[in-house]
Amino acid sequence: MAKVKKSPAKVVNKPSVEIKSIESKSTSKAHSGAGQGQAIEPAKGKLGVMIPGMGAVATTFVAGVEAVRKGIAHPIGSLTQMGTVRLGKRTDGRSPKIKEFVPLAGLNDLVFTGWDIFEDNMYAAARNAGVLERDLLDKVKGRLSAITPMKAVFDHNYVKRIDGPNVKKGKNKLDLAEQLRQDIRDFRKSSGASRLITIWCASTETFIGQSAAHQSVKALEKGMKENDENIAPSMVYAYASLMEGVPFANGAPNLTVDIPAMHELSREREIPICGKDFKTGQTLLKTVLAPAFKARLLGLSGWYSTNILGNRDGEVLDDPGSFKTKEESKLGALEHILQPALYPELYGNIFHKVRINYYPPRGDNKEGWDNIDIFGWLGYPMQIKVDFLCRDSILAAPIVLDLVLFLDLAQRAPQLRRLGIQEWLSFYFKSPMTAPGLYPEHDLFIQLMKLKNTLRHLKGEELITHLGLEYYD
Repeated sequence: MAKVKKSPAKVVNKPSVEIKSIESKSTSKAHSGAGQGQAIEPAKGKLGVMIPGMGAVATTFVAGVEAVRKGIAHPIGSLTQMGTVRLGKRTDGRSPKIKEFVPLAGLNDLVFTGWDIFEDNMYAAARNAGVLERDLLDKVKGRLSAITPMKAVFDHNYVKRIDGPNVKKGKNKLDLAEQLRQDIRDFRKSSGASRLITIWCASTETFIGQSAAHQSVKALEKGMKENDENIAPSMVYAYASLMEGVPFANGAPNLTVDIPAMHELSREREIPICGKDFKTGQTLLKTVLAPAFKARLLGLSGWYSTNILGNRDGEVLDDPGSFKTKEESKLGALEHILQPALYPELYGNIFHKVRINYYPPRGDNKEGWDNIDIFGWLGYPMQIKVDFLCRDSILAAPIVLDLVLFLDLAQRAPQLRRLGIQEWLSFYFKSPMTAPGLYPEHDLFIQLMKLKNTLRHLKGEELITHLGLEYYD
């Protein structure tokens, strides 16, 4: 398999990893009302959600949507359902809910399907995942039981620690892609959905770098026909989705759509893509704490992170190849946030170490420990300890919902769909995709500002700059 291309020389020492607002109106017309004149298509009809990987995250998401639809739960953690967006000055008092500001699909419009290597329907899969209580699952059992997985595209070389019987067979990877395309067409017809979204909730694949087969659509198709080992199952799903005009979100750290061939396909066909790796537990906290250190110019000498988890994700990550893919995703945030080249005295010699340990008794209830060594005035050292006992799928489920609804919005907004990569959705990812040559923004608060300003832009509202001088004129 191809090796990863080396990035430019880093100031930060190579990490070690083991397995065991003051606001104002914009004064520029380029930033004011720029979204006007390009109407967003209305969210008419059903929105089909297609999920490769019907495990803990997918079943928690679908069961949660069903529970909210029944009125027996609240969509906590979902920006699209509970979040607001401020419009105009602070003194204007305009802060509508996001779902009332932009035309998002309603929860009652969602219909679901998926692929998995196991044959369990969503109710059985949710019971097996052990995330949600039996009482809640039984209240949505009818809907979940009706969702049975289609046969999956699977390669044991990419996910070594699990295997299952519900797998497609084909003469080559292009043939498998054609089978997926037929699945998509069949679901569109049987569900009556007018629009579709594919969101990857399956396992982390083993680590690969970009290769010749990834450099163009033509090369990718040739590689699939020749069963090139560098074309992962997730890429087959992404190719099939984009060829069928379906936006694709990548919830794992796999390359998947972050290769030139997929960029080319998404731009040519004007199909939105985004990724990679849902930002849930430990990395979420890093993208909150690291900006605080940088804002106050507090130095950082070391950050030690370790995790234990026992779900299928933990089992998959017990394989060094899959863990290497996750490692690349988890280690990148600090360097981009702290910018050691600009602040060498503060961040030029960080020791950053991450461990993930498979521990079956814990199930989906992951625990992440962080020891952070910082230093302040005159170089005096201090420490911060964080122990985050989180529920991985509970944190991921609202991310899945928001990405589904926002990707659908992007597909209906001419200004967004022609971009291909939806960088404004970086808020949801550990390793955000960007245009080639552009470094990713990891600061959670900058990501949120970018997301909300994108929505303001689409609706022709003034962007929020946080200058605020007009309040004192």
